[in-house]
Amino acid sequence: MRFCSSCGQPVAKMIPKGDERERFVCLGCATIHYVNPKIVVGALCVHEDRILLCRRAIEPRVGFWTLPAGFMELGETAEEGAVREAMEEANAKIAIDGLLAIYSIKRIDQVQIFYHARLLDPAVSPGVESQAVMLVGFDAIPWDELAFPSVEWALRRAIELRQQARAG
Repeated sequence: MRFCSSCGQPVAKMIPKGDERERFVCLGCATIHYVNPKIVVGALCVHEDRILLCRRAIEPRVGFWTLPAGFMELGETAEEGAVREAMEEANAKIAIDGLLAIYSIKRIDQVQIFYHARLLDPAVSPGVESQAVMLVGFDAIPWDELAFPSVEWALRRAIELRQQARAG
């Protein structure tokens, strides 16, 4: 950040009075600009024991498989964001069943929230951010072609929960 979004004057990194962290502070109007982690929302969408995966058409990790997910927007809940992302990336209509996992990833300043969801209609197709979409069985997940560690973590968590449910 170089300039204040309130008045346009330059900002400098400093520790504001009463704070303990460096922040961007406007040298003109003294507005403190807080930079916070980004929130990513997504869903593990299941239909008849198969999972929806999307092959990325955008960077980072073009061509790798992911769960439908993306940055949460202002004015939406995390659940609404996950539903929107499934529609944007796979033209998928889903219903959220519950929370699957939350990952705080400090090195990239993100909090990623994954939900477990039901795919309401198996007729899916690539959205603008996907090269392809597929429904794949839990035993056919392309582990070596997953886009991000958090996608692997969410898939492994879903498998763990699935095994626990089957064990009774």
